[in-house]
Amino acid sequence: MAEKLWKGRFELPTDKLVEEYTASIHFDRRLYRYDIEGSIAHCRMLAECGIISHEEASSIVQTLGEIDRDIERGMVVLDSSQEDIHMAVENELTARIGETGGKLHTARSRNDQVALDMRLYMLDALSSILDLVREVLATLVAMAERHIEVIMPGFTHLQHAQPILFSHHLMAYYEMFGRDFARFSDCLTRTDVMPLGSAALAGAGFPIDMEWTARQLGFSKVVANSIDAVGDRDYLIEFCSASAILMMHVSRLAEELIIWSSPEFAFIEISDAFCTGSSIMPQKKNPDVPELMRGKTGRVYGNLVALLTVTKGLPLAYDRDLQEDKEPVFDTVDTLLATLRLLSKMLPEIRINRETMARMAAHNFTLATDLADYLVRRDVPFRKAHHVVGQVVQYCIRNGKELTDCSLDEFKTFHKAFDEDVFQYLDISNVIDRRRSIGGTATSRVKEAIARAREELEACKPYSRENRKPEK
Repeated sequence: MAEKLWKGRFELPTDKLVEEYTASIHFDRRLYRYDIEGSIAHCRMLAECGIISHEEASSIVQTLGEIDRDIERGMVVLDSSQEDIHMAVENELTARIGETGGKLHTARSRNDQVALDMRLYMLDALSSILDLVREVLATLVAMAERHIEVIMPGFTHLQHAQPILFSHHLMAYYEMFGRDFARFSDCLTRTDVMPLGSAALAGAGFPIDMEWTARQLGFSKVVANSIDAVGDRDYLIEFCSASAILMMHVSRLAEELIIWSSPEFAFIEISDAFCTGSSIMPQKKNPDVPELMRGKTGRVYGNLVALLTVTKGLPLAYDRDLQEDKEPVFDTVDTLLATLRLLSKMLPEIRINRETMARMAAHNFTLATDLADYLVRRDVPFRKAHHVVGQVVQYCIRNGKELTDCSLDEFKTFHKAFDEDVFQYLDISNVIDRRRSIGGTATSRVKEAIARAREELEACKPYSRENRKPEK
């Protein structure tokens, strides 16, 4: 059993069941690099401030580096008796260099230590997620540009509504994932705050230099309140919230891919590399990847609710309940990284059935609004035009026709304003390119949106904590 760092206050050893119940080493071990990185910066700061000697600091820093490498190689045993990664690293340090290792914990607590570790972890996780979201955005733009001439039916209520460019539909997802990018960027800004030195809750009782530590670790600012520093999990909740919204967007896209790949739609074909078969039905090609993307959205929602529930009734400052923040966050990070990597690989491999899309774009009376607009341009009030076209649609349904199958004489039985140019007005290319309002589906507007998106993507600067660290 590992020796507890706080054993001086207690007469009895910790019950084995308590050790197992309270231990977090089995999941927070993934923080070891951040824990060691933070400890090295803290140790050097203590030496810079004259709190420990430079010789002691050199010994601690060198040994921490060795422990880092040994954990990576699996040469350090991490078990529940060590409680958490912070105690595991410090126990290993003192086992190797004796009492000098115990000086590392001067002017800090596990409360601000774990707050630091999680912020360092999240800065790197957010950086990776932002890179992947940007990759998805770039993929959508490339697809929109490649398929600029493809026309499809637009839907409301999952019913045929009006013809649109397939590229216009893709660029709607660009806008959605673009907002996700902005949310994660905002979250990164609020994560980028250095808490080490806040100690348990009241601040350190030594003349430390928190700004020096922040520079060493690549943070842009230092906490303003030590109580808030150790109890704050807002940035994790914000991350889980942004993740839930992003996964909702992924799920909506996945749902459309699933529907569109069905024989009833046959708009697209998902590559075999991203599908699976059936154990009993030889003909099956199942869209399992988008289905799982849709399904994994639920676990990300659950992680957000779990984190909100853990924190909703906590008094300030630190409470052990906050140990439960890590698993939901880790799971959300893992889910997002895997999902976004797959999404950006799967999308370019989708085959677009442009002929089917084009045929269905004018099917089921999607040109009805344009027919009403035609009458409006001939001075018929829109409500009257709406009613007239509704009657035309009813006539077509009874007679098994589409609007474009009607003759001029048939149109004129409903209103005298119809004339020869109505057929040109109902040409689907003209229908598309009349939608020139800002954000509309006209080819010129979609090309503008694609060009603007390329400029936005070019302007996205990748975040790197390493770029903000001083040279050693």
